[in-house]
Amino acid sequence: MGKENLEFFLWMKEVLGVSEVFLGERYEVRDKRSLLEAIRRQVFQCRKCPLYRTKTNYVFGDGNPDAGLMLVGEAPGRDEDLQGIPFVGRAGKLLTELLEEAGLDREKDVYIANVLKCRPPGNRDPKPDEIAACSPYLDAQIRIIKPRVLGALGRYSGHFLSGQNLPLSSLRGRVLQSIYGIKLVVTYHPAAILRNPNLIDRSRKDFELMLKLLRE
Repeated sequence: MGKENLEFFLWMKEVLGVSEVFLGERYEVRDKRSLLEAIRRQVFQCRKCPLYRTKTNYVFGDGNPDAGLMLVGEAPGRDEDLQGIPFVGRAGKLLTELLEEAGLDREKDVYIANVLKCRPPGNRDPKPDEIAACSPYLDAQIRIIKPRVLGALGRYSGHFLSGQNLPLSSLRGRVLQSIYGIKLVVTYHPAAILRNPNLIDRSRKDFELMLKLLRE
């Protein structure tokens, strides 16, 4: 087993409590889908913060694990909570349109997840203790998928991925280095664009920048 694989296996066991064996006959880490499924099962048993009591469904992630682009939102909304899928409803439709305008296929070219896997009551902002409890799952998703480009949708995901507690206006519109050493583009959450359509053109430019990074 390679050193990187062994370290990741031990990290998953220690941090996430994943006790099942991930090693195949040749002592290499299994494929991404198997690893993500193991993490998904951990999420569906999670009781690390009170949000599990008020959610309808856990919202793990969706898309192609082999995609070069991974988009990260803040937390599930009402529609996501009902369906158990990230970015559905009006915000999800707008996200799909923004991706298509940039020349990206949501099912083939992107994997989507959130910092929180449970909906905060009333769609309120995530609390620091909730982010601290839930972010190891996102950390595992990023480590498994290993995207070439990260896209943060909204302020809280931008803060987490960049490690910088700056206004969104100071984070977006440029290429950042994420805490994972992966190129990062921060943009508006689709729900924010629905509330303020004047943001749409700036968001389009951010998605065009993501595509440009993918083609480099």
